[in-house]
Amino acid sequence: MNTELTLLVNESLVAPIIFMLMCMLVYCFVGLLLYYFFLKWLPEVIVRLAGGIGLFYIIFLCSSRYKEIKSLVDRFSITQMFIGLALLFVIIAVISALVIPNKKSARSTKSNRRSKPKKSQPSSNQRYQDRSDNEILISPLTDLSGAEFERLLALYFRDNGYQVREVGIGGNDGGVDLVIIDQRGEKTAVQAKCYADHNTVGVSVVRELVGAKRNHDCILSLLITTSDLTASARKEAEKLRVDYWHGAIVEQKLKAWGKWQPGAKPVKHKSPTTNLANFEMQSAKAQTGAAKQIICSCGATMVLRKSKDGNTFYGCSSFPKCRQTKSI
Repeated sequence: MNTELTLLVNESLVAPIIFMLMCMLVYCFVGLLLYYFFLKWLPEVIVRLAGGIGLFYIIFLCSSRYKEIKSLVDRFSITQMFIGLALLFVIIAVISALVIPNKKSARSTKSNRRSKPKKSQPSSNQRYQDRSDNEILISPLTDLSGAEFERLLALYFRDNGYQVREVGIGGNDGGVDLVIIDQRGEKTAVQAKCYADHNTVGVSVVRELVGAKRNHDCILSLLITTSDLTASARKEAEKLRVDYWHGAIVEQKLKAWGKWQPGAKPVKHKSPTTNLANFEMQSAKAQTGAAKQIICSCGATMVLRKSKDGNTFYGCSSFPKCRQTKSI
């Protein structure tokens, strides 16, 4: 009797429950793929809330259609259902391992191609990577590479009282180049785009910044570009509360700062050794000029000479004919 009851319970409950678990597993897998590839810009709270609501809906749907599910799984034994659940789990794990890393490697390969161009055609980043801050401060925005534009903005924000963390060095920014912290401790994620005028910023950049600012614990976000935003990107920025500076605003703020002076000549600082050498040369010329003004009693000009002991004195230029000397 107990055995028959156990079999009845297994056939009535276990198989439908396994089927419901399989449905929930497929739902979670599809939802994660959609989030990873298309909806990563959504806030994490909304994603979790939507996922939880979806799971509850699956449970409710399976409960309300229990008879239909039971008739569907009656053709399978409990063992077959367990095997099906295990196979589904393995298939999902394999697909996740194959698809998601390939997506990451494709992105890393693409970024490597951008950051490491061919040796025969070096990019602006490679040509200007050794330029100093003083050289960047006198360069027009059109002559700056992406990394140099980030350094210019870092100098600007530091000079305006912000703490600056340069998190996008080397091109691996993940959507954020700088994290600036004001005096109240409020963090802002900054994405810098040094683009030509015709190369406008699209919606994807705005969404990427919104999604990436959470990784740096930032509340605010700021997009700075030397060009401009597309109309759809502007709407998206206003919708997601992303502040943005376009080319005209960037130049206005940098010029008001005062330290950015494009076209100015670099100041060359002479080293102490050079200054000392110039001083000694000038002193020697002055001494020579003074010596020429000293006239010997014979009428010839007296010049500087040194004795065997290394002492300097004035001697007649007509030596050895005239041996007149004069101490200094």
